[in-house]
Amino acid sequence: MPPSQPSRAPVYPKGYPSPPAANQRPPTRGCLIWRVRSACIGQTPLIIGAVSLAAPESKGPLLRERLRTARLYFVCDARPHGEDPEALLLAALGGGVDIVQLREKELSRAEVERAASTYRRVCDTYSALFIVNDDPELARACDADGVHVGKHAEVAAARELLGPDAIVGLSTHGPEELDAANPLPVDYVAVGPIWETPTKPGRPAIGLEPISYAAAHSAHPFFGIGGVDPGNAAQVTAAGAERLCVVRAIHEAADPRAAAEALRQGVAPGG
Repeated sequence: MPPSQPSRAPVYPKGYPSPPAANQRPPTRGCLIWRVRSACIGQTPLIIGAVSLAAPESKGPLLRERLRTARLYFVCDARPHGEDPEALLLAALGGGVDIVQLREKELSRAEVERAASTYRRVCDTYSALFIVNDDPELARACDADGVHVGKHAEVAAARELLGPDAIVGLSTHGPEELDAANPLPVDYVAVGPIWETPTKPGRPAIGLEPISYAAAHSAHPFFGIGGVDPGNAAQVTAAGAERLCVVRAIHEAADPRAAAEALRQGVAPGG
């Protein structure tokens, strides 16, 4: 998508119904969405099964193609500002976000699963990737596209549980960890925190030099993360990053869609 046109409209895959009105949400069971179609056999509906609203081919190669063209990644909690996440997700994705990660450290499993069903549905609407933080089992249960783990030692177990089609991401914090990530079966790495951030208390800032190192040496697509906002994103891209990952820049923005648009304009178009 060209930088001059960062925002986008929802995408409804061919052969799938448009999303219901706000007051007509489909019933859910856990994190899976149940589609019900009326059959021409009397008036008895047929339950087709528990599926994502993503197109059937949205696995493996298609997920990695979406990752390849992704430029803006948003990490969000299950109840942003104590509210349902849908409005914030719609604003972020409408502003140009390509990947959304559900990262929740405090709420119960049931509350996280309820939020995950919203994440899945909204991401499907925009053909965006949906990633779960740190919990491969939750990612599988909620039909997420993948998981993001924080330690190199966690990669193998995540890949084994989720299989070859899933997206697996990894946090790195400098050249040594980047080098160690190169041979691992991950699909992308995050590099940071570039600046100190309250979302990672106690983790020192690494600055921009590791971004330049990643641009020259990373075997995987990488996202610059940590204190990135519309005011400093140009520094990150100047250091070599083609992809950005943010939390507060959208989460805390007075106008989340405008913040997403500003960030998306600052990175290279997908392609």
